Amino acid sequence: MTATEVRPTRVSAALTAAPKPQGGLRFLPALLFLVLLAGAWQLMAVLLDSVLVPGVPAIAAELVDIVSDGAFLDQLGITVLRVALGFALAFVVAVAIGIAMGRSAFARRFFEPAVLLGLTIPGLVWALLCVIWFGIDLVNPVAAVALSAAPALMLQIYQGTRSVDPDLLEMAHVYRFSRTTRLRKLWLPALAPSLFAGARLGLSLGWKVIVLVEVFGMSSGVGYQLNNAFAAQNVAAVLAWTLLFAVVMAILEYGVLQGLERRVSRWRKAVSV
Repeated sequence: MTATEVRPTRVSAALTAAPKPQGGLRFLPALLFLVLLAGAWQLMAVLLDSVLVPGVPAIAAELVDIVSDGAFLDQLGITVLRVALGFALAFVVAVAIGIAMGRSAFARRFFEPAVLLGLTIPGLVWALLCVIWFGIDLVNPVAAVALSAAPALMLQIYQGTRSVDPDLLEMAHVYRFSRTTRLRKLWLPALAPSLFAGARLGLSLGWKVIVLVEVFGMSSGVGYQLNNAFAAQNVAAVLAWTLLFAVVMAILEYGVLQGLERRVSRWRKAVSV
């Protein structure tokens, strides 16, 4: 039984009364920050007058060249696919283990060392080990991303599991919900804030690791292109590829994660009214 089934009238009224987003104005602070950042960078480039610190026009020219190149989308798509597969693997494993840690003291003690080790080991180490173990196979980047993202996800889900209302667990037990029903109707909605927080952290770690993997052991992807630009001592190209990488992360955050989070958490806001 969900909150929307219990109080449909209050939910509908709350959704109707909820403030509407103010269009593009909500992006104004972020846009202002980017403008100030670009201005500060250009000022630094002018003052230093060094080929190692290219100005904004030089970086913009490299951006245009990269995007206009027909291989750009292919390279970006390869990297995104690797991150998506690795993150999906980490997500499935983290949900199962995180819930088990929150529900069982034995499972918590059993997996706690693995989580601590995973959080401690730098992404560079995972990248190097996966290159050594798997070579240039697809398993290499997928495993590296999963190993980097899973510990942070497990910790977030474990903490979220510990905060679930015991009354909901008792209700699920009394009504003899199946494991599938409990996961879909109880655990996932209750853990939504923890899942999104873990997803943000896990994706950020995965993006960092995938670049290292592609630099050290792959012959395609954004990291490979960054390595080529570095070998050519083209600092503007390195910064341009980095900015494109950041744009992808911004699209995932503002276009995907925040939208899903608002959609999933609507019933929470409505119930609290």
